[in-house]
Order: sequence, then C-alpha cells, then structure tokens
Amino acid sequence: MPKLVRTASGTRRPPPADRFDHRLIAPMILGSVLNPINSSMIAVALVPIGAAFGAPPAETAWLVSALYLATAVGQPVIGRLVDMYGPRPLYLIGTALVGAAGLMGALAPSLGVLIVARVLLGLGTSAAYPASMQLIRSETERTGQNSPARVLTALSVANQTVAVVGPALGGFLIGLGGWRAILTVNLPLSAACLVLGTLWLPRTKSAGEQRGVDLPGMVLFAVTLLSLMFFLMSPRLAHWWLPPLAAVAAAGFALRELRTAGPFIDLRVLGGNLPLLATYLRQLLGYTTTYSFLYGFTQWLEEGRGLHASTAGLVLLPLSASALAVSGLTGRREAVRRKLLVGGLVQIAACAGLLLLDSGSPIALLLLVGAVMGIPQGLIGLANQNALYRQSAPERIASAAGLLRTFSYLGALGASAANAAFLAHGADTAGLHELALFMAAGSVLLVLVTLPDRSLSTLTPASGKA
Repeated sequence: MPKLVRTASGTRRPPPADRFDHRLIAPMILGSVLNPINSSMIAVALVPIGAAFGAPPAETAWLVSALYLATAVGQPVIGRLVDMYGPRPLYLIGTALVGAAGLMGALAPSLGVLIVARVLLGLGTSAAYPASMQLIRSETERTGQNSPARVLTALSVANQTVAVVGPALGGFLIGLGGWRAILTVNLPLSAACLVLGTLWLPRTKSAGEQRGVDLPGMVLFAVTLLSLMFFLMSPRLAHWWLPPLAAVAAAGFALRELRTAGPFIDLRVLGGNLPLLATYLRQLLGYTTTYSFLYGFTQWLEEGRGLHASTAGLVLLPLSASALAVSGLTGRREAVRRKLLVGGLVQIAACAGLLLLDSGSPIALLLLVGAVMGIPQGLIGLANQNALYRQSAPERIASAAGLLRTFSYLGALGASAANAAFLAHGADTAGLHELALFMAAGSVLLVLVTLPDRSLSTLTPASGKA
C-alpha cells in the first residue's frame, strides 16, 4: 500500500509513485533549521545578556554550551527513536518542546533559568534533522530514485544558510525588541512546524528494528559524553574525577552495546565502517573551525572592533551569501572529496585573513574575510551529509544522522572552549589572532584526513550501504 498524505482540504490521497513527495520538504526544512538558527542567533546576544544579568563571559558561555551539550546527547538518542518508531511522533514532540522552551527563555528572570531553557531547546531541536533524513531515505526507496541530491542539497543549504544568517537575524531582533526577542521567535516557528507536521508527515512507522529502547546504553552514552565535555569546558585539577568517570562509562557503554540484541549504537557495524567514522571526524574538524569563527569573530567585532551588535550581524551577511551561493552552485554534484579538500584549503586562507585584522581594520576587509569563510561553510557540511547518506545503513539512517549532528556540536563545544581560552581576558585582537592559529591547525588536519581517503571518490548513487 502506498503511503497516504493529507491534502489542503483535509482529504487524503497517495503521493506520486515516481516523484519525491514535495509536501514533506517544508516541514523537514523548517524543523531542521530550528537548531542552527538558535545556535547562531545567540552569538550576537551574549554581550547584551551578560549586561542584563551582570554576568561575565565565563557564565554567559553556558548559553552556548548548554544547548550543544543537550544536542550532542539528544541527536543520536532521538535519532534512534526515529529509526524505531517513525519520524512523525518524534518530530511533533520535539517541535512542541521548542515552543515551550522559547517561551520559558523569553520570560526568564535569571541567567540560570535561561540556561535551563537552552537545554530544553537543545533537546527539542534534536528531533527534526534525524526525522528528515529518515523521510528522505524512505521516499527514495518508495520512488526508486537512488540519488535524492536535490532534496539533500535543499536540506543542507537551508541549515548552512540559516546558521550564518542567524547572527544578522539576531542583531536585527535585538535592535527591535532586545535580546529576549531571539527566544520569542521560536514560538511562531514551533507553531508552523506543528501545523505542517500534522498535515503532511506520514503516520506509518519506520521499517527499522523494533526490539525496544536500549535505555541503559543511552544513559551510559550520555554520561560518557557529558562528563568528557564538562571537563573539556573547564579543565581544572578540581575536576580530575570527570575523565575517569567518562572512561568507566565508555567501557560500560561498549560492553553493553556489544552484548545487547538491540543496541542503541551498533558498535560492531560502526567499527567496521571506517569511511563513516572518517566522515564523523571530518565533521568535528570542520565545525570546530566554523563555530570558532562564528563566536570568536562576532565577539571581536563587538569588543575588539567596537561595533554594535546589530552592525556586527550585518558584517556577517557576506558569510551567509557566499555559503548559500556555493551550496546552490555545487549541490547537484556530490563530488564529496573535492568539496572537502577545497573547503579545508579555503578555511586555511580565511584563518590567514584573520591574522591581518586589527582594531582599525576597514569594514571592507571584515566583509571580505566573512565572505571567504562562507565558502567552506557551503561545502563541508553538504559534503559530509552526502557522504553519510551513502555510507550509513538504511535501517539506521536517523541515528547515523543524529551522530553526524552530535559531531557538529562537539565541534561547537570545542569552539566554545577555545573561545573561552583564547578570549579569556576579552575579545581583543591578540586573542583573535591566537584563535585564528588554532582554527588553521584544525583546517590543516581536515585536509590531511581527506587527502588520502580515496573511498570518497568512489561514492556513487549505488553505494549506499554500511
């Protein structure tokens, strides 16, 4: 029986047998951009939030870290639930939580409450992207079209573009209604997702395994990740117990996953899929540089260059423009290896550009550096997403996609820690230059990991197996 979809009049009819159901694109894209828009808008709000609550940068940094910690854990966990129970229920629950978290944050009376709202926001935004990847896979199988390049490109372009448009949008909203406006925007976005999801997402369950939820595995995974990340964000002698805790939890997680019949993460399959592991590593390296630039450069524009938050957001517009143009122009051809190599090399060039900046640099030079950094943002995420689609097992596509997002936000956490270390005494030019050298080192590693990987050149529409 073909899957049924709801028409605008409320009746139901089957989607075209030979074409991707384009009604799914709007809820997929709108839901999947909830995370990047919330993670990027906060970049220009850290300074005014700190001023509002009398909090130093070390405390407001938790607004970034809290969302990424929640997302890093939530993406693969919810992705696994999508694989088991289908995309519709997880999508609707997650996007409803986004609205509740947005309201809580907009009314937050203290920084602590705002941080809790960001945790809930991270969990809520963890559902839509794995759900979208599962929908793309199921639609591809239904229609018999093995290469959904246009849909994957649309998803990646939307995510990449929103991530870099976020600071400009955040600056605009702050100019209109203060920093609380960037939380309020989640209310209409959540409502739109709920309406579109209710109308168009199929009610059918996933064809994946139905062996029950591996709750112990999920808990051990969360303990491992959280204890390690907490230590990396604040590596002090007083926190000596966190690495041993992470090691013990990781050992328990590995033992559990290797012995259980329905593991949360199938380590046997994952361990034997070296190309997919390499994709996760490249995602980590690429996004560490991306978010280091996003947060470090933006804070430097406000403090080191003395620009207003709204002006700083406008300076980043070329970043979004070049990312959108590059993704749109290159999206129809997968060319994974070439995109990763070019992206890594251009990241190195952009880091070199940062070393030329000082407190008196002209606006034109700031715009140029942002435009150059937008090029790899339009290439690396799209290339890794296409690689994952080909390298992951079809029955675990949502959890694999969730792990890809986890490595993105592990990179964001690493970037947050780097910003805290290099900009510890304020976002001055010396700190920006130190951060640029750190980013350049990560970009060099990205190139070195990609260059010898010939498997990327053999990815074809027929090779989508784990």
